[in-house]
Amino acid sequence: MTKYLSIAAACLAISACGGKHEEEAPVKPVVTVKVARAEMADIRRTVQSPGTVFPREQVNIAARLTAVVESLGARKGDAVSKGQVLVRLQNRDLAAQRQEAVAGVADAEATFQKMTSGTLPADVERARGQVISADAALKQAQKFYDRRKDLFDKGAIPNKDVVQSQTDLAQAKSAHDVASKSLQLLESQSREKDIQIAQSRLDAAKARLALIEAQLAFAEIRSPMNGTVTEQFLYPGDMAKPDSPIFTLMDLSVAIARAQVPESEAAGVRLQQTCSFTSGDSSGAAHTGRVAVINQSVDAARRTVEVWCEIPNGSHTLRGGTFGSVTIATGAASRGILVPLAAVQFEEGTRKGVVMVALASNKAEKREVEAGNTYGAMVEIRKGVKEGDPVIIEGGYSLPENAEIHWSDGKK
Repeated sequence: MTKYLSIAAACLAISACGGKHEEEAPVKPVVTVKVARAEMADIRRTVQSPGTVFPREQVNIAARLTAVVESLGARKGDAVSKGQVLVRLQNRDLAAQRQEAVAGVADAEATFQKMTSGTLPADVERARGQVISADAALKQAQKFYDRRKDLFDKGAIPNKDVVQSQTDLAQAKSAHDVASKSLQLLESQSREKDIQIAQSRLDAAKARLALIEAQLAFAEIRSPMNGTVTEQFLYPGDMAKPDSPIFTLMDLSVAIARAQVPESEAAGVRLQQTCSFTSGDSSGAAHTGRVAVINQSVDAARRTVEVWCEIPNGSHTLRGGTFGSVTIATGAASRGILVPLAAVQFEEGTRKGVVMVALASNKAEKREVEAGNTYGAMVEIRKGVKEGDPVIIEGGYSLPENAEIHWSDGKK
């Protein structure tokens, strides 16, 4: 039994000695990485900033009258042309007023022709009757206005009813004044004054007719431009008001991509420079245009300058509100260092970062870099890397500096 214990102890001692030897000489891990060479290439100097698409023109369509929507000539999403009827408002009351106004013009014209043809004025008694009638109408209009004003003050009726009463009262006063002056002139047998009154009546009748016809025209709302209905707020049966839009129209035949360019980069931006917009959710297709507007003030909060990129959009592939990236070509091509974008680990919100470079000694070296613009899958390196440096593009994330690596691109 003692013999076996001695052998076991010897084995344990040998094992312990072997374990101690292994701890003193650990095997260092070797990381296999993929590299790409930094290359010198022609680079066109650009400025790149986030941007949003806006229409060249946009308008909110509202009524000039307060009336019920009778019918719509377009719906949300429809393309419309300039002059097209978009909305028809109910206008039966205006049509009736127009007939009355037409009759008033005919009566005034007949009176004027009679005066200018040399016929003697109507007799004084008839003129007095007109004054009496006008006076009664004036009193009635005054009572009606006073009553509506009292109801409005108590909140029982809307303001438009009071306004209508004011208009009726003003018309009654005007009619009373005309009748009174006509009587005075007839009594003085002043032919010249009679003609002036007739002319005044005719002018007033024509003006009233023109006003009503203008209001009738307002009952048909037409499109002021070619465009597309992007918003619809009312439907047939709704009450249209001047302070509430019915439609929103956009003209997107030319799209405007508005970008906020950093103040430090805006100095190189000029009018008519080539620019492009790439949608954030597109396959990468760029829409090319020209710089149309450069704001002359700097946004104090963001320290940016607003720049408009005007893009032909006849196919309407760009929609209003689309978010993406605006790139502006600010200078001629020059030579620069490009590396794959995957090689750079950027500091959040900056163009600074680090790359891991594979050394000939099979070690990884960390280098701080300053990046320029991005060109697809490549990025310009302005500081920190030189032409031909093998930068790690796979396996370099969280790799410590001086780590043992295995790499090859056939040029070591």
